[in-house]
Amino acid sequence: MTNSFADLGVDPDLVSILANGGINDAFPIQALTIADALAGRDVCGKAKTGSGKTLAFGIPTVQSLAEGDRGKVRGLILVPTRELANQVLKELEPMAKAKSLSALAIYGGADMDKQINRLKKGVELIVATPGRMIDLLERKAVSVSSVRYVVIDEADRMADMGFLPQVEWILRRIEGDHQTLLFSATLDGAVDSLVSRFQTDPVRHEVEAAEVTVEEMGHRFVTVHDMDRNKVVAAIVNASGRTMVFCNTKRACDRLAADLRTLNVAAEPIHGDLRQRYREKALSRFADGDLQVLVATDVAARGIHVDDVDVVVHYDPPDDHKTYLHRSGRTARAGGTGLAVTLVLWNQELDVKRLQKRLALDIPIVEMFSNDERLQDLATWDPSSE
Repeated sequence: MTNSFADLGVDPDLVSILANGGINDAFPIQALTIADALAGRDVCGKAKTGSGKTLAFGIPTVQSLAEGDRGKVRGLILVPTRELANQVLKELEPMAKAKSLSALAIYGGADMDKQINRLKKGVELIVATPGRMIDLLERKAVSVSSVRYVVIDEADRMADMGFLPQVEWILRRIEGDHQTLLFSATLDGAVDSLVSRFQTDPVRHEVEAAEVTVEEMGHRFVTVHDMDRNKVVAAIVNASGRTMVFCNTKRACDRLAADLRTLNVAAEPIHGDLRQRYREKALSRFADGDLQVLVATDVAARGIHVDDVDVVVHYDPPDDHKTYLHRSGRTARAGGTGLAVTLVLWNQELDVKRLQKRLALDIPIVEMFSNDERLQDLATWDPSSE
């Protein structure tokens, strides 16, 4: 299996743009799917978030769209969340520009009139969430009559979030001869029915992305006092760099982010009640390194994919071991290593010990105050030495 984009049939100008971005070798899912997609086959790819699938469907879509009329929507990428729509657009835009293609992300929570005006000027590629796409189709502000390339990204999350009926509503309206690429972490149940109904003889490729395991990161469990807990978080952040902090409620996210700011820590909350523009700005600042901390709920964090997170702090211990691994895995993305720190109040100790047992982590829970020197370098501190 070749790792060279050129060998996969990618145009030289796109290979050059990828190289300029530091992308020289294809990830496994890209190496498996790009050639088939460029050959015009329907592709069904099983791969997890973080495996490089945006380029796996993005490169063939952009390259194929380059040959054809301008000003008409000929490519449609459906994604489950606004954040993902923006991330996909950001990743594909340099290649689209190289091919003189106009690309647009459309999603709810943004100004619809602006999106309509942009569509009137002519767009070849749309990255859309299903709800807003339906709104625009019903208003006849966009047409899918010229669509020849369809991508369904993160189909399993679409199913989890209840979007599959909307996805199917859109797909039924794409009647012309077209190619469909579908990517999902799982291909059973509702996703499988989507494949059988809307793909034609798809070639199937699967990349077994290993689940994040406890061995891939460091773990620290720290007993804290409620009145001192926020200062402990501030001490960890100031010693660590880019940090994601998880709280169980939206109110707790807001409160902690505000408290951290009073402690001179650049922090912003991310949850479903916040305006979309606010969330996008916070996520962008965090990705760019201008923001030290994102304080997130589990649901909001689903749409966030940022590499190079140094530390994950469980401000509220998770309810189960799967949530612990899902949260903590954000500090071990793309083969990196990181640190997960769980803060434990006196009345949470029993639950946390049960959690440790499920994770097979035999690590002491050590009491610390915010002025404890060990917080300055939790990664090298050995809790078993206590």
